[in-house]
Formats: sequence, C-alpha cells, structure tokens
Amino acid sequence: MVKALEGIRVLDVTYYLPGPYAAMRLAEMGAEVIKIEPPMGDPARYMGGGYVHKANNKGKTIIQLDLKSEEGHAQMLELVKTADALIETFRPGVMKKLGLNYESLKALKPDLVYCSLSGYGQEGPLAKLGSHDLNYLALSGVLEQLSDGSGCPVHPTNTLADYAGGLLASEKITAALLRKFRTGEGVYLDIALAEAMAEFQGNHDAYHEARVSDCGIPEISGSRISYAIYETKDGRYVTLGALEEKFWHNFCDLAKKPQWRSWSAKVVGSAEHAEIAAFFKTKEWQEWYSLSMTVDCCLAPVLKAFERHEHPHFAARREAVSFR
Repeated sequence: MVKALEGIRVLDVTYYLPGPYAAMRLAEMGAEVIKIEPPMGDPARYMGGGYVHKANNKGKTIIQLDLKSEEGHAQMLELVKTADALIETFRPGVMKKLGLNYESLKALKPDLVYCSLSGYGQEGPLAKLGSHDLNYLALSGVLEQLSDGSGCPVHPTNTLADYAGGLLASEKITAALLRKFRTGEGVYLDIALAEAMAEFQGNHDAYHEARVSDCGIPEISGSRISYAIYETKDGRYVTLGALEEKFWHNFCDLAKKPQWRSWSAKVVGSAEHAEIAAFFKTKEWQEWYSLSMTVDCCLAPVLKAFERHEHPHFAARREAVSFR
C-alpha cells in the first residue's frame, strides 16, 4: 500500500470514537500517530469492554501524560515541537486552561496544523453543551430520514455522526498538511460533528428550496417500487436499486414477468408493489444473496455487520491498493 503521510507526526489528544478514528485514518495513511492519554487512560478503555478503544487506536503509539502537572505539560510541549498536526476533542475552553490551545502552541510551533473536533464547534449557542451521536443525528435532520413506515425515527445501532466527523477531520487535516508543506503555514480547524452530518443534506436542501420535495431526491426517497427494501421468504431483507431502465428490465427478466417492464415508477403501497413484494417472498435470503452476485439488476442483500467479512466483494478487496 502507498503510505501518503509517511514522515508526518500527529499528536492525538482525543477520547472515545470520533477523534481516535480520525487519527487512526491518518496512521493508516502512514503518519506516525502518538496518542496522549491521561494517567488512567482513555475512558473508552473502560466502556463496553474496551472494544471501542481497541477498534479505533490501531497503528498508534500510546503514552500517558498528566497534562495538568508541570512535568506532563512540559513533556507535551516537547512533543508539540516535533509534531506536524494535533487533534483534540475536549470541550471548548479546556485546552486553553491547560495552556495547550492553538494560540499558545502556535507561538511554539508556527506551522502546526491544529484540529479541534467537538459536538457543536468552539463557538455558538450549543458549544458548551454535552451531547452524543444521537443528538447530532437529530439536529442535522438525518434521524428524521431514518424513519419506519409510521414516520417514527429508527434508533441506529451505529454512531454515524462520530464516523462522519472523524472522516471530515482526517480529510481536512490532510488538506491542511498539504497547505503547510506548500506555504510553511499552520492552521486552526474547528470541526463540529453536528455540522459534519448536516453536510450530507445538500440534496435535501436543494429539493426543499425548489419546493419539489421534502424527502430529497424523489426517485430514491422510498416511494418507488424499483428502489426499495423487500422482505424475503425467511424474514430477511434485500435491497433493489433498479432505477435505470436496463436494470429494471433485467429484474423483470429474472422474475420472468415481462408485464412488469412498465412498472418501474409505480409507488410503494400500490397493487404493483404488493405483487413485487410477494415475488421477493418466494425465495429465501440466501437465494437472493446468490442471485445478487450474478444478475445485473442492482440487487444487494441486507447483511449483518459481521456477515460482510464473508461476502466475496470484501474478501477480494482486503488487499486492494489504496492510499490507506
């Protein structure tokens, strides 16, 4: 694999998931990441069996420093002198109290790329409030889009905002490092998890402003039978994304139902939808799983998280060349 960030040193002063995930991505791209934890360790070590810590800190050197002590503070400053970037996830104002905010460290390391990753950013009406992933999904409008048939938001079992924020942070840090080596200048990045999720709402905003739809792109909003989720004979689920005519026709050919060819724009809840749904219930999930890999109709099974490791796509691409 190409390691695009080899020779770069990053200080990871973060806890739990979004910050550690962002820094781990930088480590995967070749950066030397030094994670600074308090004497008792990152709290994620003790949450839910410590698996969150294990999953998001691979490839790092982890050291423990008491940043409130003179010795720990001095050691941290020595590390900053050798660093290219720093990422922190404390509440606004904490790093300033420790004497480790951007303005303080900029005097020591003018070309430092400094990233603060928080729930609502460093300034604003919610900046100092505590919140978690579910709150960011709610405020960004994303949770409303993950609703069941009755309109009730569905509680995700994954922390989507944490991961999206981590992705955005690693992207912006990488871009800032490129700028640093071109200009010799450091930069301060203020990234908010709630805003990271809101960045995914561009299409919804465009359709709403045009007074076309409050559900984003109409064709994929869950209203068409050609782009929907279907239950199988054994109670599992598959997804059909046959938006284009050729894919829908391939699906109709699979079903041996040429009369369905004109139905692609029919709505969910219609008689046509009931007929398609009944067809999906004629086969068990494993049968649809096999067909999804041979029939070109944008068909994919709804996998459980652990099942993806066994899918031929992921198995084949584990060693794919990438910048990570």
